[in-house]
Amino acid sequence: MKHDFINFPLQVIFKPFDSFWDMKYENKGKLKVVYTLIALTILAFILQKKYSGFLVNYSDPRTLNSIMDVVTVILPFLLWCVANWSITTLMGGEGKFLEIVKATGYSLTPIILVYIPMTYVSRFMAEEETAFYYLLISIASIWFVWLLFIGIMTVHQYTVLKTIITIGLTIVVMGIIVFLGALVLSMVQQIYEFIYNVYREMLFRT
Repeated sequence: MKHDFINFPLQVIFKPFDSFWDMKYENKGKLKVVYTLIALTILAFILQKKYSGFLVNYSDPRTLNSIMDVVTVILPFLLWCVANWSITTLMGGEGKFLEIVKATGYSLTPIILVYIPMTYVSRFMAEEETAFYYLLISIASIWFVWLLFIGIMTVHQYTVLKTIITIGLTIVVMGIIVFLGALVLSMVQQIYEFIYNVYREMLFRT
């Protein structure tokens, strides 16, 4: 249990090539840990917006919405996994959908390890120390992207160039899915309004 929740995520961030290889071929990494890492990432963003020091916190307390924080983590996560699986299926990728989910989930570890403690530390920072805060936040984000890159390359057994192309296409497909989803929702809303207006018209005439 300890290896699942602590040792292996730490192994991923320090030995990503070996860890993602073990994830694919030795069945290392558990979905329950992925769910936990996603939940901790959501918690990290919520805490950052609500409790980080005023020198680095630009969020308006009146507009904070924890539900939106959940959506802004889970929705891109799911979109990424679905889009990447769709693209790599057509490009000879060896990764299964659950392998993509696990690789993406474990890549979130640096964000959790940096964002949560830095949120607390930022409450005691002087203005000249905020550069240190932004530096560590940037390092965590870059570290996440690096781990995600290695994870996708490993689970699909791609070259560096093919991985870059695949990630670019994945982002494009994510945009297409969002556009089509918004289009469908708009059409459903218009159909609902049309039916509702017809119903009201018929009700007034009877």
